[in-house]
This record gives sequence, C-alpha cells and structure tokens, in this order.
Amino acid sequence: MTRQRTGTSSSYGTTDPAFVGGGPESASKPGLVLLYARNFEQFLPAYAFHKPTVVIGRDSTADICVPEQAVSRQHARIVFDGVRWVLTDLGSRNGTMVDGAFVTHDVELEHLHEIRVGDALFKFVATGADRFAAYHIDGRVLGERRAKTITALVGGYQMDLIGAELERIAPTQLSCVLMGETGTGKEVAARELHRVSGRRGSMQAINCAAIPHNLLESELFGYRRGAFSGADRDKPGLFKLADGGTLFLDEIGDMPLEAQAKLLRVLQSREVFPLGATAPEQVDVRIVCATHRDLQQFVKEGKFRGDLFARVSEHLVKLPPLRERKEDVYQLARLFCRRHGSPRLTFSFSFMVALLHHDWPFNVRELESCIKRAAALAEGDVIDVAQLPETIASLMRDYGARGAATAPGSMTTSDRESRMPPASGVLSPPPPAAVSSRRPAPTEAELRDLLLRHRGNIAAVGRDLGKERMQVHRWMKRYGISVEEYRD
Repeated sequence: MTRQRTGTSSSYGTTDPAFVGGGPESASKPGLVLLYARNFEQFLPAYAFHKPTVVIGRDSTADICVPEQAVSRQHARIVFDGVRWVLTDLGSRNGTMVDGAFVTHDVELEHLHEIRVGDALFKFVATGADRFAAYHIDGRVLGERRAKTITALVGGYQMDLIGAELERIAPTQLSCVLMGETGTGKEVAARELHRVSGRRGSMQAINCAAIPHNLLESELFGYRRGAFSGADRDKPGLFKLADGGTLFLDEIGDMPLEAQAKLLRVLQSREVFPLGATAPEQVDVRIVCATHRDLQQFVKEGKFRGDLFARVSEHLVKLPPLRERKEDVYQLARLFCRRHGSPRLTFSFSFMVALLHHDWPFNVRELESCIKRAAALAEGDVIDVAQLPETIASLMRDYGARGAATAPGSMTTSDRESRMPPASGVLSPPPPAAVSSRRPAPTEAELRDLLLRHRGNIAAVGRDLGKERMQVHRWMKRYGISVEEYRD
C-alpha cells in the first residue's frame, strides 16, 4: 500500500510526518524515539535509520542495542522496501509488541506506532528522528535548548521548538492564535508569551465559552454606572484592565457572532466603548487567542467571521496532543510528583507502560490528575498499577493478551491484577495460528460513517473496529478528519 502524501505544512515547517514515508536517504530521517526504559540512561534519546535494514537486539553489533537480558541477541528487524518500513520479529524468546499487541507477522509501521522490545518502549516516527536526538526523557539536553527564557512548556524537542517560536514573536505586536486540544497547555503558552513579551501591562484572561453571551460584552468592554438595571458603579472591562499588556481570549471559537463583530471593531480602532459611555477609550492591548475548534472550517460554515480570523491569526501556533509527544510523559509525571508534594516517589515499570499505552484524550491536564491521584494513594515510595484510575486500568487488561499465552508462574501479584507484562518480558508471544490477520484500515467514508454514528466518540469507533483509540486518531489524521465535526 502506498502511503498517502500531502503538501500541508505542519507547525514545525516540514511536511506533515503522518503522511510521509521516508527512506534512509531522506534528509530528515525516520527512526525510533525512546519513550521509556527502566535503564533509560543507557539508551540514546532517538535512533535515526541511516540504512534500509535495521536490526534491534541485545548484541552490541545490533543497529539499535537494547542492553537487557529480556531481549534476544537479534530480536527484531525493520526493513525499508522502497515504500514503507516493515517490522519483523526474529523469533525472539519474549516477542515484539506494536501498540500493545504481539507481532506474529510482518507489520507495516505507521507514524507514532509504539514498539516494545523487552522492557524498552519506543515510538516510530516517519521523519525527523534525528531532531529528537538531543532530548532525554528526563529533561536533560545535549547542548542548549532552543528556548532560552520560556521554561513552563515542559518537554523535549517538540515543546522546545514551540518555546523558541514563542520567544521570537513575543516582542512583536503580532496577534496570536494557539490551537490545540483541551488540556494541551494553551493558557500556559499564552502566559509565557506575555511574560517574555516585555509588555508592562497585565495579562487578563477570559473563557469565551464559560461566560453567558449576554454578559460577554460587559466583561470585555466594561460599563458605566446606570447603563442598565443593577449597574450601581463603573466597571472597567478586560480590555481596559489589560491596557499595555495582553488579553487572552480562551475558546474564541465559541464567541457569539455579535460579540465577534464588536471585538473586530475594537481591534481595528484600538478603542473601546463601555456600555453607557458617551466617548470611546483608547487601549493598547495585544490579543492572544486559544481554541480547540477548527476556525478555518468555522469560517467556511459561517460560525466565525473571516475578517476577525484574519485579524487575530497573524501568527498560528499548534500545540501537539500528548499522544503525539509521549516521549515527554516521564518528564511530566516527575514534574507533577514534585508539584504535588511527592518528589521522592518513583514509578514501577508496569505503571509507566500503562501511562504510555493510554492515548490521553484530555492531554496534559488528564496526566496531571492521574499523577496527583496516584501520589496521594501510593503506599511506600513506588507508584504502581494499583494506583491507576479505572479508565487506564481497564484499557490495560487486554495489553499483550490478544491471543497471548502467559508463562506459568512468572507474573507478580500486581501484574496478575492488571494483566500487564511485568518488568522482565515474561509474556510469551502467541502462537501464529492463534492470531488472525490484522483488519485493514477503513476507507475515509467508512470512518466518517462510524464517527457520525458515534457522535465523535473515538473510543466507541475503536471498539467497532477492534482497534485502540490511537490507531483511530492516526486514520483520522491520514484522511484530514477533525473529530469536532462530529461532536455536538
């Protein structure tokens, strides 16, 4: 199957890697990025593919050496056939896994496929593996970070690039739209953008989806005493409070059209007219917006003014969902332990496997809640699978068990409870006869029909297709489908 290609630019200035198949001769290499290993200090952060055949194994001569006893000397092979990268298990004693399922036949690797070899977890990237090479999963960087002053965007290569981009535009007057799913850190990015901007005024924020439509105008522009019943005093609006600073409009995609028209007028004239006032007031405000909506699609549908979009989107920054930057999960989890008063806690291997197998539909915010809860419930110094929330624990009950046979007497108590593989690769690969062939990818029409039927519920679509949510997200990205099109 030939991988679909597109000319769409990604937020990192290259062709979107989800649609590009690159061989070893590519300028930006495909490869594996380390997500976690118990002895991760002995690994490189990333392994770019420089030749068409790559062998993974314990042997020091392997192209990717995994230094642990659970790995066979020559464990797995990844080969470029001219169009795609294909992974084959080489008869290893503990098996190779892709997205939580044992490999029993050749598997075509797709961008962000998660690969487990022994107790090491990687993700496959179709391009750009070399760019991850300086960023360790614990936050250490070989050399200097690109972002010098923005520090609150925690993560490796992807977040460092975004931080550096925000630093470049911070001193300018450019309006900025921060795009990303719920919980990806849009408000954190906005506050960092204001902090390093040098603007002397304050940053004011409003959630356009949380304020009733009839109150939004008075919140933004203020009012004068007597402007309406109950207005017993003057109230400055957020525009006036942010004078000389930054106004952060969160979820601007949910702003009603009437308020959009008035916002546009303020941005064009740089003056506000409070309710009940007889004269306008000059303001110097930089606008930073955030949305999880597809504003360009909203413009086409008449739900968002095109002239306002052109005014506020002088610069666009896309924050990636956590499922696309799982190499940051360990660093973020350590940060949240420190933030919530448990800096000495560590994580069991099975707990980390669970965190990396989950696709985090609510992103960093959901991960923080998970770690905060786990730290509060931990018994002793190690957070284990018993502290997982039920949503993740239930997902892990089928991990590695799709037709797999477990070696008798080789699982710990916590492993039996969660049915997750323990730290030494004791799950045996399933016999080939017990596993059916992989279900082919749905067509775009089939996937859209399922999304419509389930109103954008990715988990429900995955159940119908017999696939994890991560795979559904990959197919959606391949076809250019936004889940917001199907949610009420």
